Amino acid sequence: MKRKYLWRACALLLTLLAIAILWLVMANRNPDLDQASVPPASAAAQLVQGAYLARVGNCMSCHTARGGKSYAGGRVVPTPFGNIYTSNLTPDAETGIGKWSNADFWQAMHDGKSKDGSLLYPAFPYTNYTRVTRADSDAIFAFLQTLPAVAQKNIEPELRFPYNNRFLLYAWRALYFRPGQYVNDDKQSVEWNRGAYLAQGLGHCSACHSPRDSFGGTDLKAELGGGMIPVLNWYAPPLNGDKDSSLGNWEVEHLAALLKTGVAPGRSVSGPMAEVVAGSLQHMRNDDVTALAGYLKSLPQQIAAPVAAAESLREDDKKAVIDAGAKLYENQCASCHQASGTGVPSVYPALAGSRAITTPVATNAIRMVLHGGYAPSTSGNPRPYGMPPFGQSLTDEEVAAVITYVRNAWGNQGTAISPVDVNQYRSRH
Repeated sequence: MKRKYLWRACALLLTLLAIAILWLVMANRNPDLDQASVPPASAAAQLVQGAYLARVGNCMSCHTARGGKSYAGGRVVPTPFGNIYTSNLTPDAETGIGKWSNADFWQAMHDGKSKDGSLLYPAFPYTNYTRVTRADSDAIFAFLQTLPAVAQKNIEPELRFPYNNRFLLYAWRALYFRPGQYVNDDKQSVEWNRGAYLAQGLGHCSACHSPRDSFGGTDLKAELGGGMIPVLNWYAPPLNGDKDSSLGNWEVEHLAALLKTGVAPGRSVSGPMAEVVAGSLQHMRNDDVTALAGYLKSLPQQIAAPVAAAESLREDDKKAVIDAGAKLYENQCASCHQASGTGVPSVYPALAGSRAITTPVATNAIRMVLHGGYAPSTSGNPRPYGMPPFGQSLTDEEVAAVITYVRNAWGNQGTAISPVDVNQYRSRH
């Protein structure tokens, strides 16, 4: 009898194992990987297009270590699972992609696999780049082959167990990776489809502006719904939603200006987004950045916006904090942001009516007060104004007070910020 049950258990285990293997195999198929490369009508035009698309994808910023050679890799990408280092994209035969073909590069872009077939870690956003067309992938590769070859060995990832086992990526891909080029929506305009292609593909907006689970994956239904950027501890706000919670009430030209120059009336970018604007978006053509802005503005709300936690202070205590914050604001902030909180257009962001200030996730406001904030220097705004850090001169209690005041002045409504909220970001840059 015991032997009978043992055989049944073994049979069940083998069946489950076979089902798991079949699931992994089927889920890791890429049905349109074997696409033929179409020779460009003009090699010169392809190189120009490749250089442009590499900028759109922000390739140089990620694949260049601080103080290192352009595109030679070595920049650390911190993740919750350990550090990953970007690879050498120069045409060096031994350490770069000098021995690669455009088919090898297409395999990396479209299917997340290196030349030898090994799986790439999704710190390289192939989950977005899979949307890129074969022609655009070939153009980027052609451009990269014209770069000066740099002999710089790639650095192995420094990941904790079990995340250092690449075999586990098959399961990760089965859960989170959906390969396939972007397909035009015939119900939308040409401009809208161009914006969608840029946002979903080379722009890889969802890589930052989406919530991630404990395995680093993104629910496709929650894309662009906003989320904390792992390790960097900045909050990337939602890029979809209704007029009260996202981009629906923006003018397209103002959103396009913010993306291309880093500033717009009453608004500016800082933190990781400032790097994206400086390294990528400012180099986009006006028609492309307008298409991108129009697409983002049109997106419907897919997930519920972050919900504010219950107020932590009694009404009298909150009023005392707001009063203390009002005095700090008058002395430290009003000279730039104005007593009315309206700021100075395209110079100092408005705080009155700012969703970035009243959002339930106050991380960015805290970081800005503590560590300062600086818009990028761009061709459209070469001398940006910055906000100095106040972390060295204000206590956690004072920072909490002034942010609580700003979140509740001029018609703003937000919960109080506690000194504990502030302290957790004091030493995180």
